[in-house]
Amino acid sequence: MSNIKLDIINAACFLQPGTVEAFEPKVKAAQEALENGTCPGNDFLGWLHLPSSITDEFISEIENTAKVLRENCEAVVVAGIGGSYLGAKAVIEALGNSFEWLMNDKNNPTILFAGNNISEDYLYELTEYLKGKRFGVINISKSGTTTETALAFRLLKKQCENQMSKEMARKVIVAITDEKKGAARICADKEGYKSFIIPDNVGGRFSVLTPVGLLPVACAGFDIKALVRGAQEMEAACGKDVPFAENPAAQYAAVRNGLYESGKKIEIMVNFQPKLHFMSEWWKQLYGESEGKEGKGIFPASCDFTTDLHSMGQWVQEGERSIFETVISVEEPNKKLLFPSDEENLDGLNFLAGKRVDEVNKMAELGTRLAHVDGGVPNICISIPRLDEKYLGQLIYFFEIACGISGNVLGVNPFNQPGVEAYKKNMFALLDKPGYEAESEAIKKRVGVEG
Repeated sequence: MSNIKLDIINAACFLQPGTVEAFEPKVKAAQEALENGTCPGNDFLGWLHLPSSITDEFISEIENTAKVLRENCEAVVVAGIGGSYLGAKAVIEALGNSFEWLMNDKNNPTILFAGNNISEDYLYELTEYLKGKRFGVINISKSGTTTETALAFRLLKKQCENQMSKEMARKVIVAITDEKKGAARICADKEGYKSFIIPDNVGGRFSVLTPVGLLPVACAGFDIKALVRGAQEMEAACGKDVPFAENPAAQYAAVRNGLYESGKKIEIMVNFQPKLHFMSEWWKQLYGESEGKEGKGIFPASCDFTTDLHSMGQWVQEGERSIFETVISVEEPNKKLLFPSDEENLDGLNFLAGKRVDEVNKMAELGTRLAHVDGGVPNICISIPRLDEKYLGQLIYFFEIACGISGNVLGVNPFNQPGVEAYKKNMFALLDKPGYEAESEAIKKRVGVEG
């Protein structure tokens, strides 16, 4: 069995000798607290052994539902925000053809995303695109009242019913929501939608391996059995009984906390494959929402190289030394393309003739990592054999378990997000939502908005 691999040599060398090893007791205690359910937020640990608990029957139910959508829809809109869409989008983008949306592939519905913003232009353009098309909706919301998602779902539900009839809408609208309560559950039961449960003990940013992520990925035509199998392999590789030196999640948690204590406050997630852009976006939510509280936490940022070397490269190379990098390195691309020779050689690139394009990319990656280390940027490398379902499943679980350990080492509750509610209270007050009358008057005076 091959797994993703972690290399911390070019990060640990920036720390005092023995620093990483000194974290072993803290990391072990943090992981034991997760396993024993004694850590803060222990009512949200359902993700910890989720991969190994997924049954073949459950996978079949997801696949059968995806089959209904695939057979009846040209497009499927995933309505959700944060962890309710980022994980699915990360996997779909990583596995899909970058130009599939231009190919009009009738075998797979186009997977679209809504409910993650409140842009009128975006929603107008989406509803215009869907006119005349057979489309379905996967509505992902525990409560059914999250503003961004509820707003989008109301628009999409009406349009789906008007274009395809209420009877067909019942067939192609799926709810992923709370088991018993909330507006989305009431709506699903009333309308007769197929529904799946978001487990109460799994927070949104840890929900990729629940129906939240699995159903959209299956609708896109990818192998969710392999995705889950990869996560299961990584669950075993990062178990509490695995020795510290052999546990990649424990090592990652240790080195990043060591770097944080040494003054490295920003972690830049780097890829050299544009397909991994949304994996970085999912990772940013996972770590930002888990660790950024109580005045603590590494700030998670991301760069797509080599693209961003022509915009952010100067700052990374010579800016303030408060950063470290974590590079996801894909060992083998899924396709092969050779660089051609040219008789005139005006660009001077004939020395590359006959080489795989990926060889050029790999040397750019290695050269960049060396330059940044020389420039004072600690460098962690995560090697993934190739972009496929199994290794993405491994990567997802690796980041999840490392996040739980790291947050506990930091001394925060990695599973809540109290700061997320602040903007919502202000927004509801400004919109005169019933129940916010007192806040409405106060905040409108503050910002000079007329009532």
